[in-house]
Amino acid sequence: MLPDIVVKLLKRLPDERGSFTEVFRKDWTELLGTDVVAQANLSTTYPGTIRAWHRHLRGQVDYFLVVKGALKICVFDDETEELDEIISTGQNLQLVRVPGKFWHGFKAIGDEQALLVYFTTNLYDPANPDEERRLWNDKTLIPKSINGKTEDPRVGKPWDWNHPPHK
Repeated sequence: MLPDIVVKLLKRLPDERGSFTEVFRKDWTELLGTDVVAQANLSTTYPGTIRAWHRHLRGQVDYFLVVKGALKICVFDDETEELDEIISTGQNLQLVRVPGKFWHGFKAIGDEQALLVYFTTNLYDPANPDEERRLWNDKTLIPKSINGKTEDPRVGKPWDWNHPPHK
């Protein structure tokens, strides 16, 4: 994984009434380090929709939690040209830490709407947003490795969000 990307599996505690899951705690120092969360947001995304690419240049860190459906979350480092691809679902709860300096985005995969709760370390300022964007299908985004592997057939080609899963 790229430096400072952390995936924390969350523990769901089921009982006869349903389940309970702690989704964010300030004492999770192995995840947060010195980060302080400033805002929480809810995003809904229809199946097949791609929301990419953007990054934050003022030190923001994002924490993604898929609570329903499934997302393919991708993070790209311009310097190393490494891409990390994380599949996150509401069935297998995990919190994904993404330093904002990396290009990141996601695609809703599967056949149901995805619900994403995400936490940020900076407040959003609509008058001066901390977002730099590039096209979702930017042909200049060419990974040299994917999840640390150089033999992936997608390496060395422009990133294709719609590439069929390999079997």
